[in-house]
Amino acid sequence: MALLPSFLALPASSPSRADTTFNRVSRICSTGGAAHDNALLLRAAEVADWSAGHTAPHPNFGCVIARNGEVVGEGFLYAQGTKCAELQAVEAANELGRGATAYINMEPGDCHGDQTPVSSLVQAGISRVVVGIRHPLGHLRGKAINSFRNEGIRVDVVGEELPSKKMEKALKSCILVNAPLLYRAAFHVPFSVLKYAMTLDVAFILRLPGKIAARSGDASWVSSRLSRGRVFELRGRSDAIVVGGNTVRQDDPRLTARHGGGHVPARIVMSKSLNLPEEANLWNTHDAYTIIATQRGARKDIQEKLAKKGVEVVEFDMLNPRDVMEYCYSRGCLSILWECGGELAAPAISSGVIHKVYAFIAPKIIGGRGAPSPVGELGMIQMSQALDLIDVSIEAIGPDILVSGFLHPIPDLSPVIPSIHETAALDPTVSPYESKIIFFYKTWDPFGAFSNFSPHSIIMPDETGVPCMWPTVEHYYQAQKFLGVDNPLAKGLIEQIKSARSPEEAARIGRKVQREQPELVHPDWDTVKIDVMYRGLRCKFSMHPHLNSLLRSTVGFVLVEASPHDLFWGGGREGEGLNYLGRLLMKLRSESLKEATPDSSIV
Repeated sequence: MALLPSFLALPASSPSRADTTFNRVSRICSTGGAAHDNALLLRAAEVADWSAGHTAPHPNFGCVIARNGEVVGEGFLYAQGTKCAELQAVEAANELGRGATAYINMEPGDCHGDQTPVSSLVQAGISRVVVGIRHPLGHLRGKAINSFRNEGIRVDVVGEELPSKKMEKALKSCILVNAPLLYRAAFHVPFSVLKYAMTLDVAFILRLPGKIAARSGDASWVSSRLSRGRVFELRGRSDAIVVGGNTVRQDDPRLTARHGGGHVPARIVMSKSLNLPEEANLWNTHDAYTIIATQRGARKDIQEKLAKKGVEVVEFDMLNPRDVMEYCYSRGCLSILWECGGELAAPAISSGVIHKVYAFIAPKIIGGRGAPSPVGELGMIQMSQALDLIDVSIEAIGPDILVSGFLHPIPDLSPVIPSIHETAALDPTVSPYESKIIFFYKTWDPFGAFSNFSPHSIIMPDETGVPCMWPTVEHYYQAQKFLGVDNPLAKGLIEQIKSARSPEEAARIGRKVQREQPELVHPDWDTVKIDVMYRGLRCKFSMHPHLNSLLRSTVGFVLVEASPHDLFWGGGREGEGLNYLGRLLMKLRSESLKEATPDSSIV
């Protein structure tokens, strides 16, 4: 596996940088042939990465439409529930898309049952589609490719119709831009990155472990401001950040992304003893959501105090990194950033849940045999036992040096190719049902179309009673919190939520204002919110017949939103939630079946 191209390492920081890459692609494309396909597929991978850090981690999709060697349209999936990359590229290309070629880094499939990526390219008259990799999730793999071919569109998949050697750079970029999804599908845990900053002196001169803090534990600051800026970007690309109790006691970190808005990752504190301060920055859940993972039965008094502050406490029979990561997997997490000390980093590495390392090395000398090291005891006594990084990259960041590399090879799922006659099978890695229960949560799960974040618009009245389009049910639901409130701020919030770029952003606005400015929320909201949700759901499933068919197909199953923390709409971690979203969907399913068979008895 070659190094990640520099322009894929992080999102383009300015339009000029993107334009430079665009011009470079255009020059290469003029040569035609394999170089033409390679350059345009590289571009699709670059475009796919543009949403990173702005929204919750999700499968990254980019689409580039080219005609006669010239790029005429581009698009990328901004977030769950937003307009697909293919449709955006088609709209940008307009009539120039007819007879053109579409380059997509990964087979479409952000939401099961959503045919928009395929239909938009078909209706635009695209004659050929070049696909970097097939979708790694079993319930989506091969579906879009077969749909394209059934419509008479030529599809070339790298490594199948296109020789992988001639497309090597593009293939690697397509794999790397969705590495978290590939790791999740292959290993059933989120993609985890261990990040630390250490001094130069003992790392290179004395050949002793580098230091991440002084002997006193002070670590402010080992690395430079530029390196810390890179860390903030890494945080923005993560679902959650993990630290140990010692980090909380000594550093009192905030662990926020600090990138001026956008996605805010959750903070996870691993502590067996719960020997934690009663006051800490992480207990301020207005900044970000905080989870404490602890051993079952540990200090119930502290658990109660933290719960009152809005901190979620999750107990494990035996607290260890693998079980915590399996829990994060069950929450739908794709990417986790570990910013812990050496005592927690060592067992995380030993348990096999760390996949990539980012080591920031500062040109500083501190010395001290008692100063902490970035990785604790791994039980190795010979250099031959050392763990080698794969695909090592070295980058200068101001005065610091960033060394990064993989601890585990990126899994290759491409050999698993379904036949054209294969029926849609549920992805066994997602565990969509168990004991007659169907769980749904993320839009890319087998039944993710049931989520309020799914990319299905509805037409419902606005604050004046005039029917208007809401991008998702989540947009509609969050805006209704402020309907009928005699306050200009409430009216402005409705418009702000309606125009939010993603359901994630709509939810973030609505929840934040409800928590911090409850006077702007309709006084009867707790009484009417279930009816509001049901009206939105009923509209969604009536406007999109394929969703209604999917809902009917679940007859006999209990539907549960697998949210481990929303105990009203979701089912909770251990079934302790009220699961009102699942209940409303089952009510809607029953009504739909009665309408379809009015003379039958529906159980």
